[in-house]
Amino acid sequence: MRVDSGTAGGRVPAGKAPSIAARRVHGRRLLALAALLPLGACGTDRYLNTSSIPEDYNARHPIVLRDAPVGIEVFATAGKLDETARARVTALAGGAASEGEGGIEVLFPQGAVNEAQQRAALPAIRHALAAGGAKGYVSVGAYPVADPSLPAPVRLSYRAIRARVASQCGDWPADLASASTLETWKNRPYWNMGCSYQNMIASQVSDPRDLVEPRATGNGDVEMRIRAIGRVRQGSDPATSWTVKNSSIGSVGGN
Repeated sequence: MRVDSGTAGGRVPAGKAPSIAARRVHGRRLLALAALLPLGACGTDRYLNTSSIPEDYNARHPIVLRDAPVGIEVFATAGKLDETARARVTALAGGAASEGEGGIEVLFPQGAVNEAQQRAALPAIRHALAAGGAKGYVSVGAYPVADPSLPAPVRLSYRAIRARVASQCGDWPADLASASTLETWKNRPYWNMGCSYQNMIASQVSDPRDLVEPRATGNGDVEMRIRAIGRVRQGSDPATSWTVKNSSIGSVGGN
């Protein structure tokens, strides 16, 4: 006897061809296997190595500390600073004294229609800087203007450590809903995700050095400590009981 695995029963005497029913069963098996081949290929594509894109947005868009200029622009009127401009210059001087590196730079608009008026305000600017506690030297220079027919401001700046995002936001290297590739079908964070959060944190932090290391701890509240120890000795709860009293406006419109 010769065995033929393609028949319905699995065993056919030698010299006899498979029946029509056996050939149909064999054909159905081949069609089922052919239908499973594309699904196996799709399953392989879903597990491609995508380690080139970090999962954590802190790794994709890290916040770094850089030496950057900090400046303002003010307009002088008839060689003097008004109250608003003087307050801004004074505040700039305070910032330069606390966090600045080097001196303060004052730049006047070169070739502007109001260049003479702005340069005449240099004594007033120096006085406002001194009132704000500025230390070190003050360098005076000029910057070119784009349109000489328009009035231009005086630029004051100093350099300090600032937090910045290392990457550029708005970068979309791949389409989020592309039908021509499986690159965006992996349920992974897209590249631009988290960039705006990082920029917001970097721009709002008061002291960028806090992102690198914590500040030194200060002295504890001695009075609060003594009060808590005294309550523990008396066997009472040392916690503070806060009483919140709603104002009468909360009952307006109520039933």
